Amino acid sequence: MTLMSPADETPTQRKPKATMYANRGKAYPRFLNGGLFRRVKWLATLVTLAVFWISPWIRWDRGLGAPDQAILIDLPGRRAYFFFIEIWPQEVYYLTGLLIIAALLLFFVSALLGRVWCGFACWQTVFTDVFVWIERMFQGERNQRMALDKQPWTLGKLARKLATHAGWIIVSVGFGYGFVLYFDDAPAATRALLTGGASLTQYGTVALMSVFPYLLAGYARENVCIYMCPYARFQAAMFDEHSMIVSYESWRGEPRAMLKGKPDFTKQGHCVDCKMCIQVCPTGIDIRNGSQLACIGCALCIDACDSVMDRFGLPRGLLTYDSVFNQQARAVGNTSQRTKLLRPRVYIYLAIITLVASVMVYSFSTRKSFDVTALHERSPVYVELSGNRLRNGYTIKVLNMVRKQGRFKLTVEGVRDATLNVIGIDGEGLKEVELPVSPDSVGTFHVFVTAPRASLDGKAVPMTVSVADEDNGKVETHRNLFAGPDAE
Repeated sequence: MTLMSPADETPTQRKPKATMYANRGKAYPRFLNGGLFRRVKWLATLVTLAVFWISPWIRWDRGLGAPDQAILIDLPGRRAYFFFIEIWPQEVYYLTGLLIIAALLLFFVSALLGRVWCGFACWQTVFTDVFVWIERMFQGERNQRMALDKQPWTLGKLARKLATHAGWIIVSVGFGYGFVLYFDDAPAATRALLTGGASLTQYGTVALMSVFPYLLAGYARENVCIYMCPYARFQAAMFDEHSMIVSYESWRGEPRAMLKGKPDFTKQGHCVDCKMCIQVCPTGIDIRNGSQLACIGCALCIDACDSVMDRFGLPRGLLTYDSVFNQQARAVGNTSQRTKLLRPRVYIYLAIITLVASVMVYSFSTRKSFDVTALHERSPVYVELSGNRLRNGYTIKVLNMVRKQGRFKLTVEGVRDATLNVIGIDGEGLKEVELPVSPDSVGTFHVFVTAPRASLDGKAVPMTVSVADEDNGKVETHRNLFAGPDAE
């Protein structure tokens, strides 16, 4: 048998290489003004951006010495503030609860209204809309942009492209600037950034965060939704026949045909194959082929199709925002059936959201006003004193989570005849000690516990450190050990 090398094969013998990536052309969304969903989309974009850039400037009085920014993540101070809520590092589970509620709300809304988040409020959608608007301002409408990309490079083309990218960079830097404001006092950070007095970390964060909208909204665009977004992969699991989605009434539109002369809609469907629905689509899909992963539910194709239906005096709704259940009912002439908004999966989502939210509200309303930790010193574990006594050292931390001076009473239990000595606080051989802790801070105290050697019974004994808030009577405890020679 004679073996042929790839070079010896004829073109007909060579097999095409398999690829895991579907090659697709760039989408050039066409702008269509005046439609309902286009107006809603612009409104959602403006509201989203306004909330993002205005929120750090809202003030909230928390008292003397506390930051007055309503929404602030204070990394140096290890706090997160959201209006009247103050979150400490050990309370990160509140963030987990918020993320769970956000995910469940997304599932709930998707079951009812499809991908409205993707189409109107997702950051990728918002910034892509803004970037396409800038691109259209300098490069023209859809056909002009397509023609410009095919032209050879000239000074005119270079100027248009540079102006477009300059606009993108301004918006991207604005995003990076807005992001930084959530981690520092907004007025102070703005002055520092504009006058060159900001830290390298601040400038670096602005630069880093500016890269994301520039690349994702400027270049990747629809590919983020199609290839990168995980939600697009599992969204269908949250839909059923009653979920509201963008759909095509094929029973009414087919057989489609391009217009030739005076249209006769008794011999053809209402779809005139104008492809306006494809031209306005941000991801460049043909919704007439059915529900697709790449459809973000923005419904701009509905506006486009309705404008064509108006032109020919046909009923609107060839492309519609409706459920599969209603579509199938109308296809057989049944107009009495209606989508069921409240159904088992909706009730399940509501029940879980209510449960998680209730747990969070209860947890927050009953949260501790202070906390205690006690660390046994290991070098040395114990010290033998005169009078046949033993001494153990501990580092006790009292976390005062309220904005007023704290007065806490320290006692120990479980060790017979134990006495206390706190470095920096006067008194020897005390049964209880008052620990002062500054407002909204952690008090660290070095405590020595002394007890007769006979109290150990030859081994280490459990000891409970108790700290009581003298203002409200609440008590927090921490379990530890009192050690002696036989505990080594």
